[in-house]
Amino acid sequence: MPTAVPEESYYQRTGERCYKPSAHAGGAWNADEHHFGPLAGLIVHAFDRRRAAGPANGLVLARISYDILGFLALDECEITVETIRPGRTVELLEAVVAITGRPVIRSRAWLLTALDTAAVADTPFERLAPPEAFAPWPMSDLWDCGYARSLHVRRQESGRKGRAAAWVSSDVGLVAGEPSSTLASFIARVDVVNGMAVQQPPTKWIYPNMDMTLHFHRRPEGHWTGLDTTVSFGPAGHGLTSAVLHDAAGPVGHAQQILTVRPLEGSRR
Repeated sequence: MPTAVPEESYYQRTGERCYKPSAHAGGAWNADEHHFGPLAGLIVHAFDRRRAAGPANGLVLARISYDILGFLALDECEITVETIRPGRTVELLEAVVAITGRPVIRSRAWLLTALDTAAVADTPFERLAPPEAFAPWPMSDLWDCGYARSLHVRRQESGRKGRAAAWVSSDVGLVAGEPSSTLASFIARVDVVNGMAVQQPPTKWIYPNMDMTLHFHRRPEGHWTGLDTTVSFGPAGHGLTSAVLHDAAGPVGHAQQILTVRPLEGSRR
């Protein structure tokens, strides 16, 4: 169900497949870089538009993967969507994001048919406490970027590095003048997961994610994205961010990201 169109947005449409970012889309590692979060949601928005232009088939997104191929310059982007595997019960879509003519993200989404399995619906993962049970967290104090400043964050630390739970929402829309689906907006808030449970301070270490994969066993609802997050660093420059994703009613799926871990001093992206 599309949400109301907010006054502020992460993007302005400049063509059928082209979008210009606002300052709200600015990234944490480089002032001239996109934050991947709103781009991830924008890709879902592009998938939604592609599907709305075709016949309704009742399929729902069950998995979406993103591979980040290069530097995400804070510049106009073009998103091309195609159907890789059409079907009545299973469908695979692919999107390629290009900035300054160069592919920078490749995303694939599996959509599955919806059936009534309410009688056996269950998960062993516990619900997060509601957002009002967590203290407000000024995320931009640690991650000073346009995207972090656009978010409302409530966070609960576990007392151990690399573990935290948080709720994230935003009053900023995806595309100016266009309603977006609850799912697209939900996914636009997931990429902050890497900054919620900090293993090492970003003033000393850099650990950007190279990808993101989300699996859903239930379609998220509402205006909050819940993240129960674990971040692990290995001994050879690699890391892994994992999270159970929640809405107000409970767990909805999982997120995974691989990280490249390096000292900030002398680091090159």
